[in-house]
Amino acid sequence: MAHATASADTPRTLLVFAHPALERGRVNPAMAEGLRDIPGVTVHDLYEVYPDFTVDVRTEQKRLLKHDLIVLQFPLYWFSMPSLLKEWLDLVWTRGFAFGEGAKLKGRSLMCAVSTGANRDAYDADGTYRFDIDAFLEPLNQTARYCGLKWLPPFVLHGREAMEPAGLDAGVQRYRRQVEKALAKTRPVARRA
Repeated sequence: MAHATASADTPRTLLVFAHPALERGRVNPAMAEGLRDIPGVTVHDLYEVYPDFTVDVRTEQKRLLKHDLIVLQFPLYWFSMPSLLKEWLDLVWTRGFAFGEGAKLKGRSLMCAVSTGANRDAYDADGTYRFDIDAFLEPLNQTARYCGLKWLPPFVLHGREAMEPAGLDAGVQRYRRQVEKALAKTRPVARRA
């Protein structure tokens, strides 16, 4: 886990990074690396921290409370998130913490950053997958709403865009700009501990 330092009034971002086959990936590592030096950004690699899937719920909840913007970054696997990210959500985002009476995440923002192996045109009504990428992210949009978080437009980097180094670099820069823009509109709500 790494983070760039920020002033007390700078919104803090938790980049929850989940890639189950990082040794074969180049897109997601480049995306995460592109954000590391933004003040207030903490990169948290779930597969590095929890290779055995034994999630430390209390530590994860404390970590979430220190951040204002939560970014879930992952490659789209079978039209969903990787299994450890789902496990993390199931265990950490509990009643009384993420939702329900006494919920503590309200007022924060949630954004997804997704890479796909397919090109953009595969994600439309006439494409291979028949649905826009937003349809596959709708459960996370609903999670944000249910927990009182603001849902921000997702960032998506499609297959063809990232094939060549120049395309990947351009995609990483686009991702960085989108996160910086989201941070500029984010009001600090996290407890500073």
